Amino acid sequence: MVACLLPPLFWGLLMLTIQAHKPSLKPPNCVIGNTDSPCDKIHGADAVMLFAGLYLVALGVGGIKGSLPPHGAEQFDENTPEGRKQRSAFFNYFVFSLSCGALIAVTFVVWIEDNKGWKWGLVVSTASILLSIPVFILGSHKYRTKIPAGSPITSMFKVLVAAICNNCKAKNSTNAVRSMTTSPSHATEREDGEEESKTTKEVVQGQTLTENLKFLNKAVMEPAVHPMLECTVKEVEEVKIVTRILPIFMSTIMLNCCLAQLSTFSVQQSATMSTMLGSFKVPPASLPVFPVLFVMILAPLYNHIIVPFARKATKTEMGITHLQRIGTGLFLSIVAMAVAALVETKRKKTAFKFGLLDSAKPLPITFLWVALQYIFLGSADLFTLAGMMEFFFTEAPWSMRSLATALSWASLAMGYFLSTVLVSTINKVTGAFGHTPWLLGANLNHYHLERFYWLMCVLSGLNFVHFLFWANSYKYRCSTKPGYTS
Repeated sequence: MVACLLPPLFWGLLMLTIQAHKPSLKPPNCVIGNTDSPCDKIHGADAVMLFAGLYLVALGVGGIKGSLPPHGAEQFDENTPEGRKQRSAFFNYFVFSLSCGALIAVTFVVWIEDNKGWKWGLVVSTASILLSIPVFILGSHKYRTKIPAGSPITSMFKVLVAAICNNCKAKNSTNAVRSMTTSPSHATEREDGEEESKTTKEVVQGQTLTENLKFLNKAVMEPAVHPMLECTVKEVEEVKIVTRILPIFMSTIMLNCCLAQLSTFSVQQSATMSTMLGSFKVPPASLPVFPVLFVMILAPLYNHIIVPFARKATKTEMGITHLQRIGTGLFLSIVAMAVAALVETKRKKTAFKFGLLDSAKPLPITFLWVALQYIFLGSADLFTLAGMMEFFFTEAPWSMRSLATALSWASLAMGYFLSTVLVSTINKVTGAFGHTPWLLGANLNHYHLERFYWLMCVLSGLNFVHFLFWANSYKYRCSTKPGYTS
């Protein structure tokens, strides 16, 4: 899967590189940064090439990020304590590796783009992907691979549709239905009025239907509405497992909504402040280097110091459960938004104090104040992202592990989308009452960004309460909580 998705990513970056290099593929009369000669919109074949490159890059990145974590985690033996520890370490160092790549992107690549041009930044990215293809293939003969066995999404939809249809059928019919205690060839009948709890506890084809989410148990009722909707007990139980982890997945979207601020308003804030470090001027686009560096320091620290200490303290294999780790990240996101609101308040007070509210001059306050919120959000990302991937991987059925692990990246995408929706909604609501929209205008000093950050803090707090509700009621698949006693 990973090897199949690397070429689309390469071709997408190559198309963007060519477009950034050839003048004929750029919009006419385009002088970037010059308001007197703005760029026109591209159209026709040029637009097709641009969007084809962007979507190929999105396809490649999304597919690789979704398939690489489960592929790497499956290289370890989960039947031994040592294998499970190594798998946990893998997720930590996977996030560490992502941070290494991000460090190069926000420093070296940004410097090249600012000083040499966009095309050279894209050349570096394209060359990196091209080199990664043979490196990945070199180890292919040693990889443990899982043979594809159909789409888990198809199985999930089949169970859901079968459950809905059979429930409707059971309500509208007075005929006896098949007892769930035998296989189809040894079907017996039971009356609709019989106690439902007896049905769900009985064994079907060597497996047992559980009591939770009883609605889905109807999916194995026979005769099925349609032959294509015939479901096994195993399929029903797998769908139940995925359904139970969905509330945890939903709880992580708000964190990623907060992370979206790292590449939007936080960069704008820093651009209005002094970005000098001694005699070196830091480009605002390089400011995410702070959470990246912090993650690179914290990941090994967590794996080699925090986790061993927690294992000794709790006398369990994991030391810190997956949900505890996710919860830590969600709590840190609340702190990060509160810090962001306080820093923005300080920044605006400085602008007012020095009479620079309407000026484009840099404020006499260092951008390192913004780095505080970056550090908290970076820590939250490490705890939650690695915890999510490991939680989804270990809790999901074997046939659905790749799908479940990909939920981590779906959460990221939905969080960024939610950020856009929130900003748009806030501007419409605040502008509807005759006031200036909070987050609109040419001058950031006239924004009410601190209010937006406080709102994000409150929403993150409510989201944390929502997470605690589901986390406290969640029962791990294993006989004991993750971290089988050693």
